[in-house]
Amino acid sequence: MSTKTDDKGSDFTLHISSAPHIRSGDTVQSIMVSVMIALLPATFVGIYLFGAGALNTLITAIISSLLFEYFFLKVTGKSETIYDGSALLSGLLLGLNLPPSFPWWGTVVGSFFAIIVVKQLFGGLGFNIFNPVIAARVFLLISWPVQMSLYPKPERILLGVDAVTKATPLTAIKTTLMANDPAATINQITDINLWGLFLGNRAGSIGEVSIAALLIGAIYLFYKRTITLSTPLSFILSAAVFSFLFHLINPQQAAEPVFHILNGGLILGAFFMATDYVTSPVTSKGMVIFGVGCGFLTILIRQYGGYPEGVSFAILIMNMFVPLIDRYLKPVKFGAGGPYG
Repeated sequence: MSTKTDDKGSDFTLHISSAPHIRSGDTVQSIMVSVMIALLPATFVGIYLFGAGALNTLITAIISSLLFEYFFLKVTGKSETIYDGSALLSGLLLGLNLPPSFPWWGTVVGSFFAIIVVKQLFGGLGFNIFNPVIAARVFLLISWPVQMSLYPKPERILLGVDAVTKATPLTAIKTTLMANDPAATINQITDINLWGLFLGNRAGSIGEVSIAALLIGAIYLFYKRTITLSTPLSFILSAAVFSFLFHLINPQQAAEPVFHILNGGLILGAFFMATDYVTSPVTSKGMVIFGVGCGFLTILIRQYGGYPEGVSFAILIMNMFVPLIDRYLKPVKFGAGGPYG
């Protein structure tokens, strides 16, 4: 703070403070609430399709996440951050990323891994280098692959459109590829009702099956300016491009882009997981690079990896490159980089 004199000889006080000088009305809590509201359509559709099993899994994930957060922050004396909504959102997202029939104890283990190991032991919200929910899902998938691969057929049908079989379409493709059966082709599996896939009439995780519900939530997030489209669009478009190239090279053993986009957790991951503020780049160019990397790795793992789904692994791998992306795409300081910079 310093005293200055204007043109008329009057003194005035000039307040000089540290950046940022432009402040937003958004808070951590308001952002968490916006994302949870955006997830409500997918949550309701998942519960409608899969019934009590989905509801039990979601409730278990939410309650266990809140309890782990509460006890850890109480022990460490950081209880002021309990009510920011991040643990509630993590629990909801974790539940939406699990099969409806996943054991309750496995859900609790996943909550512990997400909240304690990945989030709090790294310093809490804002310091974790990996997305807690994605890391927990991958941990559960590696630890209990059988339970994480049991997807019940939807109990109800939306708008009378037939559902696919109990195995997810991506799992069916992976089984065909690994069987090396020359008589079996991808076309026999991908020839299913795309409208049914769009609505959610298929086996899968609770929150990933209905593309329609996820897009409604994504539109809300964009309307609220909670997310930008840089990461989601680059994620989805790159997945479409690379799946098209694989299909062009070998149409009998590689699915078409529309099939890849409508299946698995690609839409859920693109709009709700890859856009995580903490574990994604801060610049627009960085977001595009991050999204392209996620899309490429997703299709690469789906086509040649040992697991049928690649979204979680792709996001987790790209999380490791975020510091590097931010370092080399850091904006130039005002006044620097010019002829006198």
